[in-house]
Amino acid sequence: MSHFRRLLKILRIAARYRLDEFLDGQPGLLMPRLLFRILSLPWITRPERKLPLPVRLRMALQELGPIYIKFGQLLSTRRDFLNPQLADELQSLQDKVPPFTSPAIHDLVEQALGQPAAVIFAELQRQPLASASVAQVHGAKLHTGEEVVVKVIRPGIEAVIHEDIALLKWIARRVESDLAFGRRLRPVEVINDYEKVILDELNLLAEGANTALLRRNFENSEALYVPRVYWDYSRRNLLVMERIHGIPVADVASLNRHGVNLKKLAETGVEIFFTQVFDHSFFHADMHPGNIFVDPTRPESPRYIAIDCAIIGSLSHGDQQYLARNLLAIFQRDYRKVAQLHVECGWVPADTPVHEFEAAMRTVCEPIFERPLKEISFGHLLVQLFRTAGRFNMEVQPSLVLLQKTLLNVEGLGRQLYPELDLWQTALPFLENWNRRRLNPLTLLRRIRENLPEWVDQLPELPGLLLALSRGNPRLDGITAALEAARREHRQEVLKRQRQTRLTGIAALAMAGASLIPPVAGVLTGAPLLTLFLGLTGAFLLLRSQ
Repeated sequence: MSHFRRLLKILRIAARYRLDEFLDGQPGLLMPRLLFRILSLPWITRPERKLPLPVRLRMALQELGPIYIKFGQLLSTRRDFLNPQLADELQSLQDKVPPFTSPAIHDLVEQALGQPAAVIFAELQRQPLASASVAQVHGAKLHTGEEVVVKVIRPGIEAVIHEDIALLKWIARRVESDLAFGRRLRPVEVINDYEKVILDELNLLAEGANTALLRRNFENSEALYVPRVYWDYSRRNLLVMERIHGIPVADVASLNRHGVNLKKLAETGVEIFFTQVFDHSFFHADMHPGNIFVDPTRPESPRYIAIDCAIIGSLSHGDQQYLARNLLAIFQRDYRKVAQLHVECGWVPADTPVHEFEAAMRTVCEPIFERPLKEISFGHLLVQLFRTAGRFNMEVQPSLVLLQKTLLNVEGLGRQLYPELDLWQTALPFLENWNRRRLNPLTLLRRIRENLPEWVDQLPELPGLLLALSRGNPRLDGITAALEAARREHRQEVLKRQRQTRLTGIAALAMAGASLIPPVAGVLTGAPLLTLFLGLTGAFLLLRSQ
């Protein structure tokens, strides 16, 4: 019943703010509009009903809570899809959510640290610097003189989030079981992943750990600066970090006054994104303008400053490769390659007719590519490709949902800074360089050298494991456990038949590798052991694929 109460509350808020006006002009929606009109009758004299529709939407999202605020934040980054009034209004959700005042910040600090705030901080501002959907931030100064910020979780917000997640799960189950396209969209799995993401936001120690790693990844970088975390004063519901000073990335007027090269700034943002995804496999996945600032001290080579690392994305090595190869194929308009990769990585069923998929992709993409690349929205193209792949039963890939969201953010932000931004021209050299490094023989040798000690350690386990498999009673310990863990991380959602095909290919590659090792035995220490390992691994994987 709690689901229905929450759903009813959502409908009442939508009716009170007359959000049904978004349905005006849409054919076939007479009954939903009529229902909204009836529900809105108790508030017919309320003054907010006379406000502009974008203002009413922003107010409704704020009242609904953090999940809906985050949806508005995502929409606000796509100014190329929205009218300017709506984009401006939703943009205020990024850091201007009404703050909480009770309990006071000093009381929250004392509860978290177990001692009065004055013992830790020489100064602690009562008024927040910024207030967002899940937390708010106050300025402070340590007794050592360092300027810091104190981030605290909104009191009571966890209960609201759990209530909304429960409702979303209920809706997702209905969609998946009752609608023809529901299973393909995999809404239950997507909501489960989103639940983990948003609940992680409630643990500020996790955000601190993400911040520390992102800071190390870009240490001494001229492109991105990440503030320091003060671990001694941080807890699950309180995080103390270095205070940064910069221009909000959305404040284009201030950036222009400081003479910042906006073209260079937009291109640097794209390069940072691809560096995080393909070099680090660890990317800031909440890159809306409220979390990004600019250091204008070098206007011709400006540096970004990133805060709020609560939402972080990570890709497996396999996902990195498939994604990069898909993007390169799209850039090169190689639709056959795109279709083959979708089948190979399990994004569409293994029995998909590749030639039909290729033709459908060409039909969608060719009219788009006739325009200059700088005029093509990468996000819009992805939407079109998804719709096309949906006809071939493509399933949503939960592991890539954050990446897709972040790419939309990056493109929207880049176009906001520099409308002439050619995302394709900026990204293509990066992807080509990444692909060359991936195929470099020295890279392969380095990866083998890095894994060789682990392979040698696991080698004694293989004979017993193969014997157990031959008896139909596999002992999943040692190397088997490692392989199982790696497979779960790599592609939990791949169907069994697709995994069998892939394992067979790997087995053949392993056996081929075993046959090629002797001629280059002088290159690697322990090459005979590696030969034996590859041969046994090939046989083992062939058995596993049956």
